[in-house]
Amino acid sequence: MPMTEFITPKQIRQQSRTGAFTGQTSGMCPGYTQANLVILPKKEAYDFLLFAQRNPKPCPILEVADAGSKRLQTFAQDVDLATDFPKYRVYQNGELVSEPTDVTDIWRGDLVSFLIGCSFSFEAALIAAGIEMRHITMKRNVPMYKTNIKAKSAGQFHGNYVVSMRPIPEEQVVKAITITERLPQVHGTPIQIGDPERIGIQNLDQPDFGDAVEIYPGEVPVFWACGVTPQAVVMESKPEFVITHAPGHMLVTDIRDNQLADIL
Repeated sequence: MPMTEFITPKQIRQQSRTGAFTGQTSGMCPGYTQANLVILPKKEAYDFLLFAQRNPKPCPILEVADAGSKRLQTFAQDVDLATDFPKYRVYQNGELVSEPTDVTDIWRGDLVSFLIGCSFSFEAALIAAGIEMRHITMKRNVPMYKTNIKAKSAGQFHGNYVVSMRPIPEEQVVKAITITERLPQVHGTPIQIGDPERIGIQNLDQPDFGDAVEIYPGEVPVFWACGVTPQAVVMESKPEFVITHAPGHMLVTDIRDNQLADIL
C-alpha cells in the first residue's frame, strides 16, 4: 500500500512494524498527534522524568509505558513500541551506534518508554489556517538545530535545547503563535522568532537534524522547541544505553490534536 496523507495511524504503525514504511512522518495523518520517543533503563527513568518535567517546552510528556512494556494505555491500542516507529536510534555511552527499523532484538525487561509531544502535531492546524509548511511542500524532513539554550539539569541529564524551524511570512507570524499556543502538549508557542544567531544557530542551511528548506523574501525563521532535545542531551550526558526515534520518524497515534487538552 503506498503511503499517502489519507492513510490511517493504525496503517502507518502496521507498515512500520513490517518494515514496509521507514520514512519520515511530517504531513502524515493530518490532525492526529505524533510522538517522539525515549527508552532507557528503569534505573535512569526517574531522572529522565524529572528532566522532562523541568523542561516541558522541549519535552512535553504524553505518556509513560510500564517498565518492560511495549504497549500504551492511552495514545494507541494496537501498538508495539519496539517496531511501530519507522526508524529508531540506539545510543551507547552517548554515541550513536545504529539506526534500526526494529529494536525487538535489544529489548529488555527493565526498559521504560516515554512518549514526548511532537511539533508535527500542530502542522495541520497551521496549514488549515493558510500557513504553508515549507518542508512538507518540499517533501523534506523539518530542519532541526542545536542551540545555546541550556536545559535545566536533572540527575545525570544535562545539555541544550534542539529547535525545529519553519519559515513563516511576517504577516502570518502572530497567527502561527496564536494557533500553537493552544497546543502546549506538542511544544506550544515558538521560543525564538528571527535572529537565529541569538540562540546559537550560525547557518540555517546546515541543520543538525532533518533537511534544509528555502526561506523566501518576506519570511522569517520561526523556531519551536523540539523533541529531539533528549537526543542532544543523551550525546552530552552519555548514559550507558538509550533508544530513541530517528529525528522526523514519529509514532502516529490514534489521538487527535483537539483531544489533547482533555486527555492531559
